[in-house]
Amino acid sequence: MLETAQMSWFLVASLALIVIPGQDNIYIITRGIAQGRKAALVSAWGVGLGLLIYTSLTALGLSALLKESNPAFAAVKYVGAAYLTYLGARMILSKGSLTILGEERPEVRLRAIFFQGVASNALNPKVALFFLAFLPQFVSPEENPTWQLAVLGSIFTLLTLVITSLLAYFSGSLGDWLRRKPGSARVLQWLAGSVLIGLGVRLALATQG
Repeated sequence: MLETAQMSWFLVASLALIVIPGQDNIYIITRGIAQGRKAALVSAWGVGLGLLIYTSLTALGLSALLKESNPAFAAVKYVGAAYLTYLGARMILSKGSLTILGEERPEVRLRAIFFQGVASNALNPKVALFFLAFLPQFVSPEENPTWQLAVLGSIFTLLTLVITSLLAYFSGSLGDWLRRKPGSARVLQWLAGSVLIGLGVRLALATQG
């Protein structure tokens, strides 16, 4: 398996990349501010599962298909962009998408938010290309590459889950505080929806390189 020095570099590089504001972090923070801590935490776990999906694809070599196939990349990209835009528009148009302070969110709603987090990541081909470019740099040629990619991807996912869960917790606290302010709920709803739509547009404009 990886040497200690190589693993150390991998952990440092992974943490540096995870804390950089990106789609996942923005998505989770938006959920936390607009819909509360539970929604943000569930979104973080959904995003984590999306990363595990790409870990499997990378280990099996399937991510290379997205890199080499323009139609496949475009198809996944536009479906993902449309989905994020749909989530944002639905949040803006909905009259009851925000959690009332102290109210328990139904379990079925949290399940929906979880799978929305999975989809927001699984439908982003840039994540596949990132894994394909990043993980192989730390693979030892003397060992089984499939096993190494699976382990490295799992470690990256675990680190991401820890960081995004912290973001979810504090963004949920901020959202709770803001919702105590009169008239802030609707503003938060519009802001969150606009951010999701912006993420969708950003993904739609992403290039394959």
